[in-house]
Amino acid sequence: MTQREATWHDSALKRLQARVIAAVGYRLVACLGATLRWKTEGLEHFEATFANGHRPIMAFWHGRILPATYYFRRRGIVVITSENFDGEWIAGIIERFGYGTARGSTSRGGIKALLQLKRDMAEGKPAGFTVDGPRGPARVAQSGAVWLSKATGNLVLPFHLEADRHWTLKSWDRTQIPKPFATVALVVGEPFLVSPDADERAIEAARVRLERALHALEPRALALIARVGR
Repeated sequence: MTQREATWHDSALKRLQARVIAAVGYRLVACLGATLRWKTEGLEHFEATFANGHRPIMAFWHGRILPATYYFRRRGIVVITSENFDGEWIAGIIERFGYGTARGSTSRGGIKALLQLKRDMAEGKPAGFTVDGPRGPARVAQSGAVWLSKATGNLVLPFHLEADRHWTLKSWDRTQIPKPFATVALVVGEPFLVSPDADERAIEAARVRLERALHALEPRALALIARVGR
């Protein structure tokens, strides 16, 4: 933890602010999510992973975090959240939706968080990754999810979401927020395993494979939304 992070942890006002933001944020997301309609494709890959005795390492883009959080709630999925102030209130929101949290990020505390995820998966919990988070570059997959597959023997499961009506934030990841009563398409790709013997070259190949899979899922989700519109 950096000095700046330690400072906010020691501030009673900041801790109170994080709790208030989390409580309000949870209510807003829950109310919005309750209005959404869903169209899914490939969800059998998610179900088959459990049926085969594995736990999925769910991988998606940071810009789709809101609908993904709502759809996969109450499933015990463990995700990484930063140790800073933003990470604290984000953790407060997603924990209310039934997620577990491993604190850290790719920039700070990443190894600690990945090791925590490894322990959680050994206990039978799924894991979730925004593979281009927390700061990007957008839609460039990082290697955390494929490293975890190598370390645990669990399958990487890419998925993508698109809403037919939404707001797009002017953020680095172009966060998409579905509008009330929007239809959201969720498309799940085929899972894949990273060998426990994978070297750096194989890890990079798996990272590229994941990135390409996520890019390929986007037009499928858009096509699913278009079919709904017709």
